[in-house]
Amino acid sequence: MTDFRSDGALALEWVASYLERVGELPVLSQVEPGAIRAALPASAPDEPEPFAAVLEDLDSILVPGLTHWQSPRFFAYFATTGAEPGVLAELLTAGLNQVGILWRTSPALQELEELTLDWLRQLVGLPDEFTGHIEDTASTGVLAAVIVARSLQPDRNVLVCSEHAHSVGEKAARLLGLELRKVPTDDRFRMRPELVHAEDACAVIATIGTTGMASVDPVPEVADVCAEAGTWLHVDAAYAGSAAILPELRHQFAGWERADSIGVNPHKWLGVPMDCSVLWTSRRDAFRDAFSLVPEFLRSPDDAVNLSEVSIPLGRRFRALKLWAVLRCYGRTGLEERLREHMRLAELFEGWVRDEPGWEVTAPRHFSLVCFRREGSDEDNELLLERVNESGEVFLSHTRFGDRYQLRLAVGSFRTTEDDVRLAWDVLRREAAAL
Repeated sequence: MTDFRSDGALALEWVASYLERVGELPVLSQVEPGAIRAALPASAPDEPEPFAAVLEDLDSILVPGLTHWQSPRFFAYFATTGAEPGVLAELLTAGLNQVGILWRTSPALQELEELTLDWLRQLVGLPDEFTGHIEDTASTGVLAAVIVARSLQPDRNVLVCSEHAHSVGEKAARLLGLELRKVPTDDRFRMRPELVHAEDACAVIATIGTTGMASVDPVPEVADVCAEAGTWLHVDAAYAGSAAILPELRHQFAGWERADSIGVNPHKWLGVPMDCSVLWTSRRDAFRDAFSLVPEFLRSPDDAVNLSEVSIPLGRRFRALKLWAVLRCYGRTGLEERLREHMRLAELFEGWVRDEPGWEVTAPRHFSLVCFRREGSDEDNELLLERVNESGEVFLSHTRFGDRYQLRLAVGSFRTTEDDVRLAWDVLRREAAAL
């Protein structure tokens, strides 16, 4: 059993200590498949155990099996940060344990979610007609948007996206029994709007900040095509959307205000702990028409649209609390400072790669992602990445475009410094020289 105050103090101290030392731990877990499960009992204990025993096993068994997304040297995929205000807010969320099935089951949950997303809407420069709610991930947000689009035009059985769009579109198409049509891209990896034939599509997904190389589709032109065809436009800005906070980058988001729905993940680049994915729409009534289902036992006299009526799940966590905490504790200026620093570090790394003989930058740098490779075969670059990640010093990931295996370095952790980026470059060159 637990003594909540004393055990809580131990847990908080454990997290604080972990965040202080996470940069010293191997970024990529070094264990073999099955090792963690084999190290733990096969059945739950018969008798109660102290919480201290949980922390002991966390240290000795689970931490070696973690890939440390909180590490300042995590450069794979898109880095995430659980910033301290968000971590503390998660504790409050668990303690309050709200279940937002209706407005009345937690008025604060719903109204704070609506307010906080309006704050964020203003920060990224979207117009007033956009309202939002929080999903767990962009996968759910895209699925929800396509469900709404399909409900409006059930005779259209096609979903359109770029050849470099995230696989969430493909998954949504599979789940809904739609045909997925991928549009070729230009030499800057952008969807070619003249090839977006939307007349038979229920929805088109345009991306600002693709997963592979952070390319930006020409949203204004795609919006023109969708408007002419009467087709729903969803803008996937899961990674890059947070950067719209910066006035100097607002031009990258031209046209997204014409979308029917937009997805942005504050848990990717805004310091909010996983999971917090924002889904905005300028057509909330369409969401309500698609999702509202209020059985008798949930009917109430309240003059409020429940968030469960505009989204897939009935119950929802108090996710807005951690977003609210981060926005308050960093403020606009604090967030701008971190985003600008990440892009500066990416630009610095890009310069090192470009200036080094035998290496090349392979895609235009957008936001804080650099795509590159070493001269040689795909197999050479794949082996290089494997060696770099096996070292535990840094963690990078890869993609594939132009029929070649590509390396990616994405800066996104609030804890990353120039020394961490320099270390990544030093490890890459060291392991390349050893091959």
